[in-house]
Amino acid sequence: MMKKKQKIMLIRIIISALLLICLQFITMNGLIRFTAYMIPYVIIGYDIIKKAYKGIKNKKPFDESLLMTIATLGAVSLGLYQESQGRIGDYTEAIAVMLFYQTGEFFQNIALEKSRKNISELMDIRPDYANIEKDGVIKKVDPDKVNINDVIIVKPGEKVPLDGIVINGHSSLNTVALTGESIPKSVEINDEIISGSINITGLIKISVTRNFKESTVSKILELVENASSKKSKSEDFIAKFARIYTPFVVYSAIILATLPPIINWIISSNAMFSVWIYRALTFLVISCPCALVVSIPLTFFAGIGGASRAGILIKGSNYLETLSKVKTIVFDKTGTLTKGNFEVNAIHHNKISEEKLIEYAALAESASSHPIALSLKKAYKKEIDISRIKEIEEISGNGVIAKIDNKEIIAGNEKLMEKYNINPIKCHSIGTIIHIAIDKKYMGHIVISDIIKPESYQAIKNLRKIGIKNIIMLTGDLQKVACSVAEKLKIDNFFSELLPDDKLQKVEELIDGKNILAFVGDGINDAPVISQADIGIAMGAMGSDAAIEASDVVLMDDNPIKISIAIKISKICLNIVKQNIYFALGVKFMCLILGAVGIANMWLAVFADVGVMIICILNAFRVLFIKFN
Repeated sequence: MMKKKQKIMLIRIIISALLLICLQFITMNGLIRFTAYMIPYVIIGYDIIKKAYKGIKNKKPFDESLLMTIATLGAVSLGLYQESQGRIGDYTEAIAVMLFYQTGEFFQNIALEKSRKNISELMDIRPDYANIEKDGVIKKVDPDKVNINDVIIVKPGEKVPLDGIVINGHSSLNTVALTGESIPKSVEINDEIISGSINITGLIKISVTRNFKESTVSKILELVENASSKKSKSEDFIAKFARIYTPFVVYSAIILATLPPIINWIISSNAMFSVWIYRALTFLVISCPCALVVSIPLTFFAGIGGASRAGILIKGSNYLETLSKVKTIVFDKTGTLTKGNFEVNAIHHNKISEEKLIEYAALAESASSHPIALSLKKAYKKEIDISRIKEIEEISGNGVIAKIDNKEIIAGNEKLMEKYNINPIKCHSIGTIIHIAIDKKYMGHIVISDIIKPESYQAIKNLRKIGIKNIIMLTGDLQKVACSVAEKLKIDNFFSELLPDDKLQKVEELIDGKNILAFVGDGINDAPVISQADIGIAMGAMGSDAAIEASDVVLMDDNPIKISIAIKISKICLNIVKQNIYFALGVKFMCLILGAVGIANMWLAVFADVGVMIICILNAFRVLFIKFN
């Protein structure tokens, strides 16, 4: 629809411009000249006049359409006045003002279309259907009609319509629309899968874990659709400025057109109404605030679009503006700076092979659903052969004793070893230590810990480079674990062994009202803290719904490096906004003074209005071409 409107507008601009050029070479006067010049004027300006009329009718007259209409109709009136005095009427300026104004609007629409395209590409992640197998037949149904625990089939080339777990098959997924990452993601049985990604290679079956309204793709679309409704302080300022400024300049133009001629008439009996009306009309054209009204929202819109390309969802231009002023960043540890799941990190002092030690530990812990047990089973990488296990006894808080292959396996902490008179070798590594003994003989220990994300190291460095000097970490983990992570990542300060309420209290203490504070988290217990922070940033891929809902910014691939990219985008946007404000107001006020004293003509007025608007739009346009990653 927008492309069709752009084509029509381009045709109107070309026809009006050609007619105006042709008319310069034809000698006419009187009514014929007036009629001939009104043809291009109406072609290029009828919608502006119509909009101004509607504004007056709806009692909201003071906008750029009214300014353009008054100024151009006034110029036409001056041309008719010249005709009445026996001179050739000049209607060129009236057409030129409308022509240049519409050209500016045309460029504005192109810029908006470009920035909308980035967001519309994201909107393409909405699935059209889901495949459900019933009685051996695959049927396409609306994703809304699929229930939790239903099994859906996703063929190569199709979008994943709903969140779920892979129960059959393996494939590679294109997640670029969600995360901004072009590298395909491999998935296999038991892997979680999120809606909106595209299946590339193999056929997979998925057990649905969320209905469509609660799915990742639905949440993303909702966030994007609502982003433009939340205006920044800069946008609010310009909107308020335009509401006060526009009537002010209209009344000023009326005073300029009437008061000086009356004074002249009193003093010298020569009113010179035509001179002062021309100056007033020039004043009106110069004063039009469309450069600011158009370019500032466009800059923010382009910034949000650019961020979405990088897998960063910013929920509104107000948050984009606040993000540029962040001085302190507070990180949750688990799931944000670390992977959030336990992994076997090391094996020490083993007297049998590492594979055998892991095997016995995994079999002994096979009946448990504790994260430690799950990490051991994951490290084993094979199916658990239950027939090898004769009995398992869990020693609460200490570990397990199991009979495997007719051997007694003891797996647990130092206390459990000492209970059975086994001398464990102390471990100085940070993490959970699982000591293993076979038939009362010590065989070594396994170190299990939450692994720091590889991207976290670079993320902290990047934040330092863009001027974030205060980086803090909060965690419910033990002090020695927190200290180890903070030292490795070179974080300024950390607070450990915190309950969710303690985290909230700590963030409230850190908010000083002077420096903008951002909190980054992923868990359901982080939601209150995310809400309390000046800017809340949530991990979108594996983060909880509550954290995503409470946040102002969502990182779609859980990559902390994206935080510095988001801040860069916001700073570039704010710099462009400031450039446009200073440039537009500076040029306008200078030209307003020149117009009021009669130095500026209508052509300079056109530059001060349309020329400045085009320059500001092209400046805003730069956001769309900056490479953020």
